[in-house]
Amino acid sequence: MAIYSLPPELIAFYKPHIQFITEKAVNPDRRRYAVIGEAEKHYIDLDEYGENPLDILPIYWYEAVEKFSEEELRKNGIGPWSAYLTFLNLTEAFESKNEKAILRLSADLGHYLADLNVPLHTTKNYNGQLTGQEGIHGFWESRIPESQANRFELWVGTAEYISQPQQAIWDAVAQAHAMVDSVLTFEKELTSNFPQDQKYSYEQRNSLTVRVYSEEFTQQYAEALDHQVDRQMRKSIKMIADFWYTAWVNAGQPDLNKLSGVEIEEEEIIINKDLKVRDH
Repeated sequence: MAIYSLPPELIAFYKPHIQFITEKAVNPDRRRYAVIGEAEKHYIDLDEYGENPLDILPIYWYEAVEKFSEEELRKNGIGPWSAYLTFLNLTEAFESKNEKAILRLSADLGHYLADLNVPLHTTKNYNGQLTGQEGIHGFWESRIPESQANRFELWVGTAEYISQPQQAIWDAVAQAHAMVDSVLTFEKELTSNFPQDQKYSYEQRNSLTVRVYSEEFTQQYAEALDHQVDRQMRKSIKMIADFWYTAWVNAGQPDLNKLSGVEIEEEEIIINKDLKVRDH
């Protein structure tokens, strides 16, 4: 959906590769269990830094390492810093007109930005395991979209230039983190008032019978959250389009029509080792 928010020059480049980007957008998750250093790029446990983490966490990597340590930062997740690094790498790919890198990094950046718009990617209680709500992560980011997405309005308007991309990432993280309490509280309240024999149902998936949150429970939770999942999905789409567009503009708006057509192959697994030497 983000592709359709881009200006004509970028739509002409991205649209022929829409299937590739859609499929490769899940590659960061595939790498989480195979590549050392990948898992911590998907989240940040802000509550590990006290009651007011955003008041003490530097947005610049060098400053954050000086104040804490790279080991501690990675232990608690480096999502915002890593997303910004991916954005810088995408800008360089545009500058060099490297088609393969542009597509691979666009897919990766989309994944990381979307993750940071999920409230449960900003807390150590990421799956409700600390409050007896195990499974709420998949409920929020998978079950609700699966059940409700046909009602979502996903057109988000045209992409806009972001003058302070690093700050924009941290603003999105702050807004997502502010939703953590409602994500957990509303589920707990709904569970306490909902018939327990109606909270779950069973569906056939890949020849297996699996237990899922029932349609009625899912609908009531989505309404209790005032369609928060819908809003965050829309925000993710807009943010992805804005960041792709901004990277292209920062690269000097290269003419992508002059790229040589290349066959897109399965990407090589790469660990960003330059996080500590690239900043702002």
